[in-house]
Amino acid sequence: MAHSAGDGEGPSDGPGADLRRIKAEYDNYRRRVHRDRLAVREIAVVNVLTRLLPVLDALDRARASGEVVDGFAAVADLLEEELASLGLESFGEPGEAFDPVLHLAVAYTRSMVVTGPVCIEIVRAGYRVGGHLLRPAEVVVAEPSAAK
Repeated sequence: MAHSAGDGEGPSDGPGADLRRIKAEYDNYRRRVHRDRLAVREIAVVNVLTRLLPVLDALDRARASGEVVDGFAAVADLLEEELASLGLESFGEPGEAFDPVLHLAVAYTRSMVVTGPVCIEIVRAGYRVGGHLLRPAEVVVAEPSAAK
């Protein structure tokens, strides 16, 4: 029987077309599984790093009081290097423009030397990994004095 152009069967149909369709479905499945595995890994890393933020805060306080010395300093440095290798970034420096997405203002003052909202003191560092904000930086913000 001859096939007409409108009956849904043609030269591209048949066992070869079925094989191409199955291969395309498998490729899509494989990409989806790979993407899902990466997402699960990223979530796991974010969860672990979030749980370690109090440890980093304790290290910052110990450094500020001069208690991180000798062997403990080496351990602290190694810990920070390893966390950085997982993508952990700290942020928050005096002089940065205040960004309400990245900074949490814990105190506020007026200043005649700034032209816009600026972080003048970092109370607690902020952290992010990849596109995830783990914690905003807690900052003291200075704004320009009101014109008199």
